[in-house]
Amino acid sequence: MDPLNATDALLSAAPGAEPAAAAEVFDFVGRHFLASYLGCDPNRLRDLAGLKAAFERAVAASGATLMGSSDHVYPPHGYTLLCLLSESHASIHTYPEHNACFVDLFTCGLRCRPEPFDAVLRDYLRPAQRHSRSLIRGEKTEEE
Repeated sequence: MDPLNATDALLSAAPGAEPAAAAEVFDFVGRHFLASYLGCDPNRLRDLAGLKAAFERAVAASGATLMGSSDHVYPPHGYTLLCLLSESHASIHTYPEHNACFVDLFTCGLRCRPEPFDAVLRDYLRPAQRHSRSLIRGEKTEEE
């Protein structure tokens, strides 16, 4: 089954029907990393193919599984990339006119790590400043 069409399979299942295999039970907890990178290398921020490749390397470095992506260019150089992960999602929104961008990585569970994700992106974008926050989300949300 195409993982991007899993919703169709769920919606078409008979009401009250038991799944074919026992579903794994997950804790209701996730990690959300949010960052603003300021003073980025303007050439790397505008190299959309390079930026997408670096972002996908960052996702892999976090331990997450990339399932698909969608992107959009805001002429002349603005860019948004959204990655669907097996664990949830990651995104980047660039503001080349400010040499800056916002990134986030949300993963269900605590297996994936934001530190390598952040390190790969900082290595590629070379920001002069980084402001970040990592939250543990669940029944009670708290900062790490």
